Amino acid sequence: KEYVAVTSTGKIGEFLLMNKIKDGLKEAISELSVLGGTEAAEAILTTDTKKKEIAVCFKLGEQEVKIGGMAKGSGMIHPDMATMLGFITSDISIKGELLQEALQGVVEKTFNMISVDGDTSTNDMVLFIANGLAGNKTIDKKGADYYKFLEALQYVAEYLAKCITKDGEGATKMIEVEVQNAVSFGEAKKIAKAVINSPLVKTAVFGKDPNWGRILAAVGYSGVEVIPDKIDLYLKEKIVENGQPLMFSRQKLHEYLESSDEIKII
Repeated sequence: KEYVAVTSTGKIGEFLLMNKIKDGLKEAISELSVLGGTEAAEAILTTDTKKKEIAVCFKLGEQEVKIGGMAKGSGMIHPDMATMLGFITSDISIKGELLQEALQGVVEKTFNMISVDGDTSTNDMVLFIANGLAGNKTIDKKGADYYKFLEALQYVAEYLAKCITKDGEGATKMIEVEVQNAVSFGEAKKIAKAVINSPLVKTAVFGKDPNWGRILAAVGYSGVEVIPDKIDLYLKEKIVENGQPLMFSRQKLHEYLESSDEIKII
């Protein structure tokens, strides 16, 4: 009742028609409904082609807790958070400072890990609102309840982040990169982002070409110190071991790249 969170999206530089917004607000308020989540998820879309929404339930003690989320974003997608808006709500009871810490940590590993076109924007936001109505014992420390909540929040945010990449403007496939055995999360992130942002990797995937050299080249210029003869690479199967190519069927990998909407590189 005391705070209003204002978000805005649309064409950069164009002024909004305030009279239209005022009239729209009155109409929106009159149509408020507990069943209105899907309509809200559709209303926030711009160049998106589909709604992005999810809800999960989990137990804390005897109480059922719910988390719901929606997001929009399709173009100008690149950290930090890109041209996207995310709205997450829950009935969980949790201390504000713990909620803020949880949200920041999850955003760093989800919304801040995606990219569509490499362009950033002046407009991005993720909001989390918790009303405490679930009746669970208030989370005021990092115990079992906190980490169970964190796991659910991670799931929701990751799902929405992937929905954004799948619906990227002009995108036909989603490329997911997993980096194992890095020295730190920061170095793993640099490597992963170098690979997913590489135009040559993107064109290879689009052309159904299992060109592993382009992937390793991106790893090499990521800015992270790597030992080439300790690198293994998986594209559906292991195709590089200790920095050297293995025997594999280019035709089978071509078919995988052609038939799959989601491509995973490890």
